[in-house]
Amino acid sequence: MPSMVLPFRRFARALLPAAVIALAGCSGGFDLRKAEVDQSILTGSIDKGAKAPSSTRVSDELTIRNAVSAADVEAAAAQPLAWANTDTGSRGAITSLAERQDGGLLCRSFTASRESFDGVGLFTGDACRTRGGAWQLRSFKPL
Repeated sequence: MPSMVLPFRRFARALLPAAVIALAGCSGGFDLRKAEVDQSILTGSIDKGAKAPSSTRVSDELTIRNAVSAADVEAAAAQPLAWANTDTGSRGAITSLAERQDGGLLCRSFTASRESFDGVGLFTGDACRTRGGAWQLRSFKPL
């Protein structure tokens, strides 16, 4: 008879985890169908109406910033300053270029046209030289 007890113990050990799992489902524990969304937690918010600017527009803005920063302000006052972005195929002209000091920084305000595959637009912008010497586009908005 001792030989019969050994296989039964092995069978019982193998059956025990399955029995525990099966009985756990009957205990009336947590039910995902009854779970609700926790509205008190905010991980971040993004304006649903805000769209990220396209890479084409960002590239054009950088090209315009470079043209504004390199321009001769007096010459640009006499005639529009043309700009073109060979990466995107966009082009336009910068007008109303004016230089001023803002908090000890050299800044230039301007109006720029932009002709691209998605249409023609007129923008107003402001670029300032940072304390490190690089130019930064502070604003670039459609008119």
